[in-house]
Amino acid sequence: MKRMLCTAALLVAGIGSVPPGFAQERVDLDMTARIRQEAFYRSQVMATLNHLTDVIGPRLTNSPSMAEANRWTRSKFTEWGLSNVHDEAVEDFGRGWAFTDASVEMLSPRVMPLHALPKAWTPGTAGNVEGEAIYAKLSNKADLEKWKGKLRGKVLFTDELRAYKPNEKSDFQRHDHDSLEELMSSPMPTERRGDAAMLAQFRERQEFAPLLNQFLVDEGVVATMSISSWNDGIVRVMGGGSRKAGESTGVPALVMMAEHYNTVMRALERKEPVRLRLKVDARFTDDANMPGYNTIAEIPGTGPQKDEVVMLGAHMDSWHTGSGANDNGAGVAVMMEAMRILKAVGAKPNRTIRVALWTGEEQGLIGSQAYVAKHFAHYPEPTDPEQKALPAAFRTNKGKLVRTPDYGRISAYFNLDNGSGKIRGIYAQENLAAGPIFEEWLKPWHDVGATTVTQRNTGSTDHISFDRVGIPGFQFVQDQLDYFSHVHHTHLDVQDHAVADDLKQASAIVASFVYNTAQRPGKLPRKMLVED
Repeated sequence: MKRMLCTAALLVAGIGSVPPGFAQERVDLDMTARIRQEAFYRSQVMATLNHLTDVIGPRLTNSPSMAEANRWTRSKFTEWGLSNVHDEAVEDFGRGWAFTDASVEMLSPRVMPLHALPKAWTPGTAGNVEGEAIYAKLSNKADLEKWKGKLRGKVLFTDELRAYKPNEKSDFQRHDHDSLEELMSSPMPTERRGDAAMLAQFRERQEFAPLLNQFLVDEGVVATMSISSWNDGIVRVMGGGSRKAGESTGVPALVMMAEHYNTVMRALERKEPVRLRLKVDARFTDDANMPGYNTIAEIPGTGPQKDEVVMLGAHMDSWHTGSGANDNGAGVAVMMEAMRILKAVGAKPNRTIRVALWTGEEQGLIGSQAYVAKHFAHYPEPTDPEQKALPAAFRTNKGKLVRTPDYGRISAYFNLDNGSGKIRGIYAQENLAAGPIFEEWLKPWHDVGATTVTQRNTGSTDHISFDRVGIPGFQFVQDQLDYFSHVHHTHLDVQDHAVADDLKQASAIVASFVYNTAQRPGKLPRKMLVED
């Protein structure tokens, strides 16, 4: 007989009893034990991460490497015996882009190599080019008029010198008792007065970017250089130019490590002429806007609710200068491993378990949003031109939610996207009814550090695509490690910063959570959805 772990009961006269109306939440401990054994002693999670990162490399959306990642993950799902393995298109994302090399050298006032890397979707240099460095802030149309006719042959340093500030906290952090306790408190919501200003700034940047790109080309600028947002030699770099066919991509644009950037700026402040030599090998891989692809696979349900679905996922796209190991190769490897574990232990879930490896998360949750809109629900396309110009994630929800027939058939979605740190609990996303359920599901994992259910609402990754349309979507609480000090969107996002034992633990817990969701009598409870 299978042993079961039940919800905490009221103790009356020393005898456990369950309050009226409070259903027992059962956990299959025999299956949990099999999941632990497979995850801890026969893990393949690091082999998966190694292939994604050291073999395939970074996976910028629509790049050749992302296409190879789609192909390879499909092949692994098929090898493991998963069903309905396929890629699903996300239409009209833009052009593919790749780079292979970048070098910058200061030729005067002294010879010095400078460390800088290109922004995605910006052009290369077609060999070595040289130019005089100059500081020029170009943030609005008035700046363009000010500098018109003065920039030909220049390398533009577009940020001010930034004083070095040492880190005040440890570069490597794990949750302790106090930090987990702090997570248990949910701050009262406040009016978000800054939203309107933030959206206004976004619109201004959106309108100004193509003007700036074309201006730089017309003025004959050699390249632009930005300062990395982090110190200590870390180059934190994302996108620039334009991924859309038919739009100007500007000139080669790079981000330089702060200490080298400041070296050049100090020379300019001393009125010393600074001459640079640059070479950037970068190219667009498509001439037209192309679709991106989400990779999907399933373990079919075998019970009365086999037409219902439980989903888990992580974004497979990454930025381009590291290998995307922690953002988010780690999440992909864990979700793939969770599916492999369930197949290996012979799980026969009641509901169908479906994994999705998303594209375009770094560009605004594009892959998961498109999937949710097609399969489950979406808000009507806005008629207001200003709202229509915004990415869907930035729009104010207006109108009545349009639901598909499958909207009522999905129980929940679980996401992992905070690096390679072990799972310490789960964000219940203000879903109060889910909290006690998750507390029971975590009890078999207390001994490996997963203890916390917080009602906090966490954002910025793919579970939001589900949550915003009323589908229970959850992100796990993880140890931070050096995610926000060394690797997030930097050239140091490589496999060396991933912790194998943490990924094994996370794989086991994810497998158990999706299995428990698939097996419980009813779907997970939903929050009230407020519609216009």
